Amino acid sequence: MSIKTRVVGKRRMVAAALMSTLALGMTLPAQAFDGPKRSECIAPAAPGGGFDLTCKLAQSALVQEKILSTPMRVTYMPGGVGAVAYNTVVAQRPDDPNAIIAWSSGSLLNLAQGKFGRYDENAVRWLAGVGTSYGAVAVRADSPYKTLEDLVKALKKDPGKVVIGAGGSVGGQDWMQTAMLAKAAGIEPKDMRYVAMEGGGELATALLGGHIQVASTDISDSVPHVESGDMRILAVFSDERLPGKVTADIPTAIEQGYDVEWPVIRGFYVGPEVSDDAYNWWKNAFDKLLASEDFAKLRESRELYPFDMTGDELNAYVKKRVAHYRELADEYGLIR
Repeated sequence: MSIKTRVVGKRRMVAAALMSTLALGMTLPAQAFDGPKRSECIAPAAPGGGFDLTCKLAQSALVQEKILSTPMRVTYMPGGVGAVAYNTVVAQRPDDPNAIIAWSSGSLLNLAQGKFGRYDENAVRWLAGVGTSYGAVAVRADSPYKTLEDLVKALKKDPGKVVIGAGGSVGGQDWMQTAMLAKAAGIEPKDMRYVAMEGGGELATALLGGHIQVASTDISDSVPHVESGDMRILAVFSDERLPGKVTADIPTAIEQGYDVEWPVIRGFYVGPEVSDDAYNWWKNAFDKLLASEDFAKLRESRELYPFDMTGDELNAYVKKRVAHYRELADEYGLIR
């Protein structure tokens, strides 16, 4: 018998065994996941905002720590401040092991209000929380509002004359932090003149272009514009002043007499049907990042502060926060 005949015979035997296995309804063992083939981070907004920053942090860190040999691509999926990306992943890419999707506290607030349609907080696999920022109120550098008190006085005089822009619609986290500020100042939140934007990049463009007077924003989005001399931050919604060359000089709302605090957690989730092998690969990757001093420096350079949580611990945290946000949304009349 020739070598060629023997090879063909072995192939036929393997094929016959495979067909027998399938005929008996048995499944073949799945291959272990050894890393994404073409890694992707989905930023659920236009370029330039917090979701973009979150994805680019992972993009840099995963290569820096030699977890990925080539940088992941960042793709943008704006719409509904996260709703379009959430629905797309759950409905169309539920088992994609190559993609991670950025989320923030704003995502959880929108989920709490049912803004992501038929899907709730149980529809995805929560992967990692990698840092926290804080809400902030920003104006152009040449604004007549020099302090938070200047802004509050103008709002008390005529809230309809102050054009406030924010990423997301009424009920979103940027709206919520200004609503909390208004309530603390004795102003009715519904009387504010509010303009909704799609993400922090569009918001900064509108403020610097003079289309709005005030931005309800995020400290991490705003610091680069402060450093360039184009923007001034009137207050940060943290419990105490933040460390850093720029942020150390920014007063909190609390120290100016308004008891408002709004942390903005940033992290990643994956689709609901991503295999345990793939999920655990990504979880281990982020566990390694969060234990790295180099990652801590990279995170700090982006004005993000420590928040290290993955896996089951993060899942429990997310469910607890969504429950809290439902109570908050109800308090502000956002749930009918």
